[in-house]
Amino acid sequence: MNSLSARLLISVSVLLLLFFGATIVVLETAFVSAAESAQEDILDGHLMAILAAAEATPDGGLELPPDLQEPRFGAIGSGLYAELRDHQGEAVWRSRSSLGIEIPSGEAPASGVRLFQVEQLADGTPVLTLSLAVQWELPDGNYRPFVFKVAESLESFNAQIARYRTQLFGWFAAVALIMLLAISILLRHLLRPLRQIENEIGEIEQGERIALSDRYPTELSGVARNMNLLIDSERARAERYRNTLDNLAHSLKTPLAAMRSLLAGKSPGSESGRIDEQIDRMDEIVRYQLRKPASDQVQNLVLSLVPVGTEIQRLVEGLSKVYHEKSPDISADVENGLEFRGDKGDLLEIAGNLLDNACKWCQRQVRLSAGRSGNGDLSLVVEDDGAGIPEEAAEALLERGTRLDESTPGHGIGLSIVREIAESYGGRLEIARSELGGAEFRVTIPAS
Repeated sequence: MNSLSARLLISVSVLLLLFFGATIVVLETAFVSAAESAQEDILDGHLMAILAAAEATPDGGLELPPDLQEPRFGAIGSGLYAELRDHQGEAVWRSRSSLGIEIPSGEAPASGVRLFQVEQLADGTPVLTLSLAVQWELPDGNYRPFVFKVAESLESFNAQIARYRTQLFGWFAAVALIMLLAISILLRHLLRPLRQIENEIGEIEQGERIALSDRYPTELSGVARNMNLLIDSERARAERYRNTLDNLAHSLKTPLAAMRSLLAGKSPGSESGRIDEQIDRMDEIVRYQLRKPASDQVQNLVLSLVPVGTEIQRLVEGLSKVYHEKSPDISADVENGLEFRGDKGDLLEIAGNLLDNACKWCQRQVRLSAGRSGNGDLSLVVEDDGAGIPEEAAEALLERGTRLDESTPGHGIGLSIVREIAESYGGRLEIARSELGGAEFRVTIPAS
């Protein structure tokens, strides 16, 4: 549900479902009510026709002709039935259509009152009945109560309601689908500026453009303007960083050249060779740091394959000379042919900072191991036999400028640099307790 279009479509679908559902209920209720009213009017018409056809007999009863005006009363099982009952509730006449059918007596109506009821025949067929109790005036002037009753099967009526309901759902479903299709097309058009912003930001990241365009609706023009201001601000800040590092490199270049000249004037020896090697290392670090800052535009990095074993061996030899007074026992176990896909300077920053940190805090032993896991991830582990790192301080130690011991030389940024470089490759830095007794730093970089 991260898509704005999907959220809008789902919201509109829910609203349409609620609205159309309520509309279907209203329309169905109105249709059923009108149909029931029409059905009652038809029954009332049949009842009036039977009343008009009834004739009093000399013996004080009523009789009806064998053929009524409505032919369905003469067809057996037609679904339309009629009967006449006396004051004792005994049937004195029944229509030919009710042959073999017992019309339920139901509730007796009050005199002169029409009573509509939904009842069931013996076989469970629902019927709508209309009963009317009358006081019939006989030829001798006396009045005698009779109950006229007509009934009509509701099977056809219920089937008609079911067809109407099916058609109603079908019509509204078709309308809803058409509306959703139209809304999705409309949303695609309306959200085009958002996709344009996304594409232009991607082009900025790829270095194909320097700013967002100004062809946006009023609601998004402020976003584009603020984004361009932010990009300009970041570009200016990156330019300041680059100028600062350029100045730093320029400042270091003269002292380094002077050191090389002084060494060149001395007789060759092992000490001058080692110092010259460290000057080369300093010069390499300066060049690497000059390549790292954000430049005036985003550029794609061409990643190369760096032999891990060779670079680790150089670091171990250099750190052995730096910490010659402490003489740490540094062991390196690197998988044969292991290569790091990325910038060589990044690999040296990761391994160099971790090894330097381990040498600084170890008692005697430092151990490095590097290889690939089963899924191809590059894993680099550096351990020492020092005091270790408390679990509660591990996360804080990864923040730039944080140190556990202020009395020990350093700036507290080495581990944060390692984490930032690892995360730039999609990896992570983890801190744990080593089997040697000290700290264990594990860098994992996913296979590219």
